[in-house]
Amino acid sequence: MTAAIPLPAPVLLQVANSDQVFPVRRVYCVGRNYAAHAIEMGHDPTREPPFFFQKNPDNLRQAAEFPYPPLSADVHHEVELVVALKQGGDTIDAGDALDCVYGYAVGIDFTRRDLQAEAKAAGKPWAAAKAFEHSAPVSGIVPAQAIGHPENGNIWLKINGETKQQGDLNQMIWKVPEIIAELSKLFTLAAGDVILTGTPSGVGPVSRGDVVSCGIDGVETLTFTVV
Repeated sequence: MTAAIPLPAPVLLQVANSDQVFPVRRVYCVGRNYAAHAIEMGHDPTREPPFFFQKNPDNLRQAAEFPYPPLSADVHHEVELVVALKQGGDTIDAGDALDCVYGYAVGIDFTRRDLQAEAKAAGKPWAAAKAFEHSAPVSGIVPAQAIGHPENGNIWLKINGETKQQGDLNQMIWKVPEIIAELSKLFTLAAGDVILTGTPSGVGPVSRGDVVSCGIDGVETLTFTVV
């Protein structure tokens, strides 16, 4: 059996301080998982069941530049803890969920906020606002065997040296094991899946020429320029 068209290139993320790469299968994102961010977006931060949306694997980007996307004049940064899975399954128990984790990274869920607002107002999906090209810059993945499973840690983002977002991983409404457990009720998780776990408050716009730096203490940092 032969392919009718050329096979798409696999999406491979660099493992930090290594010559290994992590092949990506799917990308899931958790919405409004920090109370302060839920409030700033006009929502009640009570602990309702989490909701999820997706980006495309090739939206992930490890590069020194972020190309500002077309059809938008209001692109917002959302710094997040990224979880990379080495195994999965259905209806995973939260007590077993961390066994599925290969490692962690810091990443950004860039959002075309103007397109998202239009979609919300019309009751339409967010795909064009979230799953556009290069919309998820991500650092190298740090294996959990090297750093453990972070439950606390300063998560931050700066633009041109000025702090815009700052929080702590312990402020997540749904913790990593719970996210994996809840997600596995809806989808069959597998090795290569990547989860963006939500953002603290302070989201806001970026402009061409901005230098964006972000990080999670004890995990990784990431710096790039908006072009």
